[in-house]
Amino acid sequence: MEGTNPVNKKLAAALSGGAVLALALTGCSDSSADDKNDALNTWAKQVCDAVQPQAKKIAAANSAIQKQTSDNSAPADVKQTDSQAFQDMSDAYKAIGAAVSRAGAPDVDQGKKKQQDAVKELNDLSASYASLKKQVDALEIKDQAKFADGLKGVATRLDQLSKTGNDALKNLEEGDVGRAMAQQPSCKSASAPASAPATGS
Repeated sequence: MEGTNPVNKKLAAALSGGAVLALALTGCSDSSADDKNDALNTWAKQVCDAVQPQAKKIAAANSAIQKQTSDNSAPADVKQTDSQAFQDMSDAYKAIGAAVSRAGAPDVDQGKKKQQDAVKELNDLSASYASLKKQVDALEIKDQAKFADGLKGVATRLDQLSKTGNDALKNLEEGDVGRAMAQQPSCKSASAPASAPATGS
């Protein structure tokens, strides 16, 4: 299994970088702001409450792939786990995008544009993970070398995805929006699962 393991660890490492994208919307900003804007707080609560279960789903998918990086992981198991994880991530980002869309524009300067840009970014992420799932589903598991080679391609795409950034999400949650989100209990708890460091090497 020597061909698969290093590549699968690379996949897990790339995934760790990508998983933080989900948490751009979980309000890790300073929560010391004055609680003055009721409309913004209502918006933040609606988004945070919707994001929380999806952030947990993404963290669980990340964890599942991390667990399949042991030396004795069979290609079939790796393929099945990775495929399901990418499907879960695609669904989660789509759900977060839908939640931000439903919430409407936050009551801040250029709120509508920030909201629309963030929804597009989330939907693009969802499509990217759906594409990765298709790529994993097409991997040949009978030939160890081909499988490892195919996984390498998935890891490369995932690495690129994690580096594309989440500028629209950052723009959405900067300033007053971020402060309002940071005050929501559901956003605080949503950021908790992925903040735990991955164990093992």
